[in-house]
Amino acid sequence: MTSEKVTPLETHYFVTGATGFLGTHLLERLLARRGQVHILVRDRNEDATQKLLERFRNEQSRIHCYEGDITRPMLGLENETLAALRSLNIEFFHLAAIYDIAASLELQRAVNVDGSRHALDCAAEIGARCFHLTSSIAVAGLYKGVFDESMLDEAGPLNNAYLQTKHDSEQLVRRETRLPWRIYRPGMVVGHSVTGEIPKVDGPYYLFNAIRKLRDSVPEWMPLVGLEGGQLNLVPVDYVADAMDHIAHQSDCDNRCFHLTDPNPRRLGELLNLFAETARAPKMSMRIDAANFNPLVTMFAKSITGMPSVQRFTDMLLKDLGIPRETLAFLEYPTRFDRTNTDLALEGSGIRLKSPEEYARVLWAYWEQHLDEERIEPENLNRQVEGKVIMITGASSGIGRTTALRLAETRARLVLVARDQQELEKVAAEIQELGGIAHACSADLTSDDDVERLADLVIREHGGVDILVNNAGRSIRRGVEHSYDRLHDFQRTMDINYFGALRLMLAFLPGMVERGGGQVINISSIAVLAGNARFSAYTASKSALDAFTRSAASEYADKGVKFTTINMPLVKTPMIAPTKLYDHVPTLSPEQAAELIIKAVVQKPARIATRLGTFSALLNDLLPGVSRLLMNTGYHMFPESAASQGKSDGGEQKPSPEQKLMVNLLKGVNW
Repeated sequence: MTSEKVTPLETHYFVTGATGFLGTHLLERLLARRGQVHILVRDRNEDATQKLLERFRNEQSRIHCYEGDITRPMLGLENETLAALRSLNIEFFHLAAIYDIAASLELQRAVNVDGSRHALDCAAEIGARCFHLTSSIAVAGLYKGVFDESMLDEAGPLNNAYLQTKHDSEQLVRRETRLPWRIYRPGMVVGHSVTGEIPKVDGPYYLFNAIRKLRDSVPEWMPLVGLEGGQLNLVPVDYVADAMDHIAHQSDCDNRCFHLTDPNPRRLGELLNLFAETARAPKMSMRIDAANFNPLVTMFAKSITGMPSVQRFTDMLLKDLGIPRETLAFLEYPTRFDRTNTDLALEGSGIRLKSPEEYARVLWAYWEQHLDEERIEPENLNRQVEGKVIMITGASSGIGRTTALRLAETRARLVLVARDQQELEKVAAEIQELGGIAHACSADLTSDDDVERLADLVIREHGGVDILVNNAGRSIRRGVEHSYDRLHDFQRTMDINYFGALRLMLAFLPGMVERGGGQVINISSIAVLAGNARFSAYTASKSALDAFTRSAASEYADKGVKFTTINMPLVKTPMIAPTKLYDHVPTLSPEQAAELIIKAVVQKPARIATRLGTFSALLNDLLPGVSRLLMNTGYHMFPESAASQGKSDGGEQKPSPEQKLMVNLLKGVNW
């Protein structure tokens, strides 16, 4: 937007990085002072600029945009623009920088160091009253001890590009003699202490994904052992913006540095437990302080972690958690920060730094609702499946059909597999009506030849399968004592539930490896975890699938192929319809079951199971006698199927009060 003519006596602010997170909040405070604000943007039509102007639409008459680039001399501003700015009373705020610990040295040097040099030159050229630099506690490197606001050359190891370039940037400003300067060194800036707002995952937020994964896989009451770690200095963005704005307008603060830090920083272990409590995840009941280790133990640990096999394991784990390797250097962060200048400047201002306990809940809530890339939201699902070929077996009805319809509005290419071509085509037509892409491919998964034909067709026409959902299966409800002469029951369930899925995995895994990644989702059963009586044939076949999946997942862990087992509870589908008793017991709907598959697609966990399933497996491991007694009680409490008793129709089977108690106590278990 163009600038209106203003009087030279009016206060003006020139701001780089105004579209950034901290810049936006500082801009809000500067606009509240009723001055004129001039901002440098790369393109006034880009989304970030438009969002900023929309945010301050009631103040647009006082916001003046200039297109430029901090990597160019004089920020790329025209001579006429520089001349116009020269006549104004300007406070120059330089916030633009690369705030990414994993970015390349070349990029960070161009932006953080050369950008600061060009901003300084521009500020001097237009005669700015003061140059305000947003630096960082990163300039201290990994200094051991207390780092005060006058120190810079005393920095500890600057062992990555971010630390080095922020240090060099501040050094440029401190040596400046053409105009006064003020330097602000924030700690690790986190979201707004009231709203939790933050635009991206950075700093301590890298640990949130690990906390959520723990919450999803381990009971909240489970005690954990972890590291105490170093002191992480967290500061909410609203505090940093308030402090910068206040200090920038105080007299007698020129040529000083200000630590905008927490005077009582928390150790890593404390923070992890705080956010774990907020997330209802298990906490570390024992935290080990590495500083107490014998130096020989420390040397041995470093030698172990330096081994290629250990590094490969660490790299895989960090990739899975979305944590940059560069952040490991901060797990034992050794620096504390003196803030004498800051305390004096803020005295009497009423600006208070909140404790992490006061804002942890809003930070977690905002991350979980807006930034967690594994939350079950349409944008995350679309990101995971866009352009990918997803094969769903058993897609003509039940869970498979519902899952296919759930994916209809994504940009995935669905390959629907079942024996009945006519029913498949009906499902494909429904998906196409919803705007999706679906192909119906009938096949008998118990036939080697038919599966080979299917695989050849899919590879030829679609290039292979990116996500394979092995959902097709059959269940037999019959006690062992009624199966002495029915070996074929065990063979039939094994042939579809295990060998059918195995045929497809063996056919499509080579292509996944060749393309650098893929996912196999195997629908297992809660019966595998609970050891249900009367389902020995079904449970054995699903157990075989579970065992294969676990073994294969280990082999393919470094090939980009993910395996997920879903220990599905009882679901109301045509497969359980013959057992009339199930009409009166709690079951999942096909829609609820489909959501578990969608969760597997988005989050790619090794296993999805209900708490009851997990508890059942734990009970069997710890108290096998109690587990067997419970299942035996259920075995005698519920009758055999009509078929196993030689009856053609089971008729209406309403549960007794005792049966109702059992099925509600153990919801989802197959009886």
